[in-house]
Amino acid sequence: MTLTLQTIDIVITGHVAEITLNRPAALNAFTHEMHVELKQAFMAARDQPDIRAIILAANGRSFSAGGDFDLILASRADETARAAMRHEARPLLMAIADSPIPVIAALQGDAIGLGATIALSADAIVAARQARISDPHVVIGLAAGDGGAVLWPLHIGLLRAKRYLLTGDRLTAEDAYAMGLVTDLVDTPEQVLDAARQLAGRIAALPPLAVQATKRALNQIFRNRMEDVFEQALQAEMDNFTSDDVAEAIAAIRGRRKPVYKGS
Repeated sequence: MTLTLQTIDIVITGHVAEITLNRPAALNAFTHEMHVELKQAFMAARDQPDIRAIILAANGRSFSAGGDFDLILASRADETARAAMRHEARPLLMAIADSPIPVIAALQGDAIGLGATIALSADAIVAARQARISDPHVVIGLAAGDGGAVLWPLHIGLLRAKRYLLTGDRLTAEDAYAMGLVTDLVDTPEQVLDAARQLAGRIAALPPLAVQATKRALNQIFRNRMEDVFEQALQAEMDNFTSDDVAEAIAAIRGRRKPVYKGS
């Protein structure tokens, strides 16, 4: 597989592909380039006939801090940029969650916002006990539109999903494990990748036709929920981008002060 990427690393070992988010200095926050490259990486891995499992990992202390604040602010007044974000959102989510090849997310650190959505698109999540998961879209003035409204209820039920999507509160991986949001828990960040590799190896050693047929059947549950929820949630997020509350939320976070929201 020949693919030159700037923000994503790909390594293939045997029947397992490791796709790694590689913007550690920016806590692996998503830029436009990273959106595009992560989708390309997954589609390329899916096209390899010998790949039987995919590990989604990240370099640095965070899995992903979510959306890049500078990108969000720049997009507020740029309709073309918002259109590009909308155009990218569904294909990226589908490339991961609708993959016939099982995907294992390896959370050595926090998965926030879009980072949480990307992780929750996997089929198994291995996480360090102290890692945190949250979708704080509402905290920065945006609807949970990039997949959170689809995936959280699927994993933990509607009532708990409402509780965490409407507050943006963070869950430790230990609490997420108790709820069913994390499938495999390890004690330290250093143990995460090894545990993910062991799980990927077990899956890759099974009959691939049976594994992928099972995954395709399970994917239909995800597709049905996507059709019910995703477009409405994404449109709501795009509409919120022009709100003054978004600029106020980011300014308050950066200034370490309490925000004042006007609902406009």
